[in-house]
Amino acid sequence: MGNFYRQVVKPLLFRLDAEQAHELGVDALALLGRLGPVCRLLEAWNGLSPAQHRPVRVWGLDFPNAIGLAAGFDKNARAWPAAAALGFGHVEIGTVTALAQPGNPTPRLFRYSEECAVINRMGFNNAGSDAVAARLAGQPGIGHRRIPLGINLGKSKVTPNEEAARDYLESFGRLADHADYVVVNVSSPNTPGLRSLQDERPLRELLGALSAANRARGPERRPLLLKIAPDLGWAQIDAVLGVIAEFGLDGIIATNTTLARPGSFAEVGQAGGLSGAPLRRRSTAVVAYIARMTGGRLPIVAAGGVSDPEGAAEKLDAGASLVQVYTGLIYEGPFLAARLARALAERQRTGVGR
Repeated sequence: MGNFYRQVVKPLLFRLDAEQAHELGVDALALLGRLGPVCRLLEAWNGLSPAQHRPVRVWGLDFPNAIGLAAGFDKNARAWPAAAALGFGHVEIGTVTALAQPGNPTPRLFRYSEECAVINRMGFNNAGSDAVAARLAGQPGIGHRRIPLGINLGKSKVTPNEEAARDYLESFGRLADHADYVVVNVSSPNTPGLRSLQDERPLRELLGALSAANRARGPERRPLLLKIAPDLGWAQIDAVLGVIAEFGLDGIIATNTTLARPGSFAEVGQAGGLSGAPLRRRSTAVVAYIARMTGGRLPIVAAGGVSDPEGAAEKLDAGASLVQVYTGLIYEGPFLAARLARALAERQRTGVGR
């Protein structure tokens, strides 16, 4: 399957504009998701055998394997029901904002094939939390899903940072009933001022409000995670971890895309967040630092530069509980998750690694 994608499908997709190819992929998976019997057959084909199957249990949820589809691919909850058929152990939709918004002007998504990388400045283009909630209401709900579903929340562009808590709370109120876990995204570089919400004072206000709303749900409380940027310094990460501990958040996603331009990207003039292979080393370093500073007590979802079994294993060895991919799919194809999950299962079976 991987060779067919790289030799036949990928060259065709790469003739298209990057965002057109992305939308074609979302359309294809949305169609697949409506073909239940086909999805079950593919899930059996791509899933782990009974001998390999060792679910990962985090936040009281069972993940069939450690590999998830990161936020950014399925912004509007159109394609996620097909994710299990591709071998994913969880899927995260969004980023979803309180208000519908078109995102930044196009073109805004750029491939760099030689570096297996992407730069994007999408700008949280999505239909808004009300529309996404309505779509989710007609899809498999909690307890009826093949894999856990996370919902990634961001701030609407027109909402000033002083009102960020209200904006996030609006989306949380509409979407929490549909989520197995909820992610607070304050780390995209493509919404002006958003990353300043990672500073200790505004982050405390935001997470305090969301944590209170989550606690008020009682037994319907959802695991609440924070997604951070790879560009934070160690002292900034320490401050973030302090706020996470203060409000009892359930986990952290490390990391989002980077504004850094390492190596050959120093000469690239495109604005936006860089993802893919150039992010691998930094994101692993952040994962390892968080694991060390929290004594391994805070579940970490690792994202950044994972496109092969070695990269996934590296993240787990650094202290992650789960791993997410997105850019790797562009270069390795839709069955990357199945390949990674099998490799990790074999690694665990043979006792290689930790």
